[in-house]
Amino acid sequence: MKTTNIMIVGVGGQGTLLASRLLGHILPGMGYDVKISEVHGMSQRGGSVVTFVRYGSKVASPIIEKGEADYIIAFEQLEAARWLSYLKKGGKLITSSQQIDPMPVITGACGYPEGLDEKIKETGADLLCADILSLANKAGSPKSVNVVLLGVFARLTGIAPDLFKEAIDEIVKEKFREMNKTAFDLGYAIL
Repeated sequence: MKTTNIMIVGVGGQGTLLASRLLGHILPGMGYDVKISEVHGMSQRGGSVVTFVRYGSKVASPIIEKGEADYIIAFEQLEAARWLSYLKKGGKLITSSQQIDPMPVITGACGYPEGLDEKIKETGADLLCADILSLANKAGSPKSVNVVLLGVFARLTGIAPDLFKEAIDEIVKEKFREMNKTAFDLGYAIL
C-alpha cells in the first residue's frame, strides 16, 4: 500500500482538528498505519491551522513536505492558495468557496485577493471548489463545513460513508451527531 498524504487546512475555529480526528479514527480500522500531525498556528485568533494526515501500510513520519500532498482539503479559499505548493502533481485540491478575512484585511492594510480559484486553476492544480458553507448551513450549522468537506473526500476516495457515520457517533457530542451526519451526506452527494 502506498502512503496517502492529506493536508487539512483552514482558519482557527473551523474544525480542522475534528476532521483529522475523524480520519484518524476511521483509517486504522481499514488496516492502515496512520500518523497525524497538528500545527495550530494562531488558531485561537482566527489564524491559519493545518493538519497532516498520512496513511498507508507503514508510515514513518506525520510530516508532509512541499509537493507531496495527494489531497488538500481547504475550508477557506485563501488557505487553499497558501498551502497549494504542498499539492503534488496529479493531487486533488478540495476547497470551500468561503472567504474569511485575515487580520490584514480586517485592519484595512490590504484587500482579500480576488479570483483565487482562477489563479489556482492556472497552476494546473486539480481543483474542486464548491459552496460548502451553504451546504453546512443547510445541515444546521456553518460549523459543519468540516464534515461536509469530509463527505466530498469520502466520495472521491471511495471510503464507505458508514465508516464516517460510525466515527461521528463515537467522537461527536450526541446533540451534534445528526447534524454532522446530514452535513456529511450533503458533501457526499455533490459529486
